[in-house]
Order: sequence, then C-alpha cells, then structure tokens
Amino acid sequence: MDMEMNDDLGATIDRLAAAASLLEQTVERLGEKIAAAELKLAATNEKLTELEAHAATAATAAPRADAGARKTLPSAMATLLAKQGVAVDSLGPASIEAGSLDAALSSLSLEQRIAVKAQLMRAGLLS
Repeated sequence: MDMEMNDDLGATIDRLAAAASLLEQTVERLGEKIAAAELKLAATNEKLTELEAHAATAATAAPRADAGARKTLPSAMATLLAKQGVAVDSLGPASIEAGSLDAALSSLSLEQRIAVKAQLMRAGLLS
C-alpha cells in the first residue's frame, strides 16, 4: 500500500509540476502582451500630444480670409434688392453683373449701394 501511495503521490507531484509550468508560460505570455500594450499606449499618447499641439497651433493661427464669409444673403438685403427690381431667388454664385446692379441701385445713396455690393460680395453673388 505504501508503494501505491507513493505512486499516487508521484503522479500528483507530476501533475502539479505540469500545472506550474503552464502557469509560468501563461504569466510570460501575459507579461509580453502587457509590454506590447504599454508600447502601443505610449505611441498613442505621443500621437495624441502631437495632435493636441497641432490643434492648439491651428487654433491660434490667423483664421482664413474666407472662413467667416457669409454664404447667404440676409433677408433685409434680399428685400431691398427685390424693391429695386433685382430677383434674388434665381441668382447663382457670381451671377450679378456690376453694371446692371449699378443701374438697378441708382436710386439708392452711395452708402447704401456700397453696403448692398459688400453684402452681395460676401454672399458670393457678385464677382
């Protein structure tokens, strides 16, 4: 019986040794995966820092000249043009000729004509 117990004990020790070996391998692979993840995280943090610096630089840079340009005509300006006989609804980009606009706006004061032309230019309707 002692021999049988020794055999059982030996088999148990062998199984425990195999399990310990598998655990060591698992810990090594887990360590490698953690190291790879840390490298990726460091690279991602570096890229994020670069992007934040770039965004901060872009935010402080002078805005483009056309960044705030109005792309539509204010309703008051459209009404004023309609009263002068210029149909605004059918206008496409840069479709108003300066000479024909001057004729249509001849009854307005100089300041009003300048304001109308400035609004049309900002809206992209006057070249």
